[in-house]
Amino acid sequence: MSSENAIGVFDSGLGGLSAVKEFLRVLPQEKIIYFGDTGRVPYGTRSRDTIRKYAVQDTNFLLKHNVKMIVAACGTVSSVAGDLLRETLPVPYTGVVNPTAYTAVRVTRNGKIGVIGTAATVNSHSYKLRLQKLEPRVKVYEQACPLFVPLVENGVIDRCDIITMSVVARYLSPLKEQGVDTLILGCTHFPLLREAIHDFMGPNVRLIDSGLETAVYAAKVLGKEKLLCTRFEQPQPEFYVSDTPDGFTSVAGLFLGRNMEHAVTQIDIEAY
Repeated sequence: MSSENAIGVFDSGLGGLSAVKEFLRVLPQEKIIYFGDTGRVPYGTRSRDTIRKYAVQDTNFLLKHNVKMIVAACGTVSSVAGDLLRETLPVPYTGVVNPTAYTAVRVTRNGKIGVIGTAATVNSHSYKLRLQKLEPRVKVYEQACPLFVPLVENGVIDRCDIITMSVVARYLSPLKEQGVDTLILGCTHFPLLREAIHDFMGPNVRLIDSGLETAVYAAKVLGKEKLLCTRFEQPQPEFYVSDTPDGFTSVAGLFLGRNMEHAVTQIDIEAY
């Protein structure tokens, strides 16, 4: 395996691009190949078996590109299929759960940690189990936020938008009442709602971005495996989707925080 090979990143849709944004910042010399399963989004409402099947197909596609590491930039896949991928993939793998949990345990002051994610992520209790394994004394409060993903996918993210504010308040009120001082954004769509979440939770609540923590962790893994790329120029990322790329550019630009001028290729994920 060559250090020049790309890092493969995948998600159920476009949310994983918020993680790609952090990878491009933390590891600017690395080539990123991104697959967004836009034809089958969302994963968060699917059965466990379906999510695992999709995860295997997604990683099979990335392996065809000779990637040196695979990242599930998806809280649902990380929670439901993470162990399967870790055991079966021939390259280093990470999801978003472990790196994020480590940081949350490290930064909490009162030991009360909130976790928000899709229904599948919350029902798996993956974050709660990992957090309490790292630090048995922490209290973990979980909240599914099923409307957050469609809000983000449709660009309804403005902190002053009445719809955004209402949905954020509806889901996060119980966590605020519990007095959490740390909140895990357990879905890579959720950082786009960061401003609205921050406004509601207040300045004393630390928001943990799973995409950023995963990028930092991936850098450590690649360094340990001596797989960090040594090229000087920043290579262009590649983007693949399973549904029509129409409209991808504008939404992807929102997630990446920069203009999207890259080609996007549609592939048949069922072939994998």
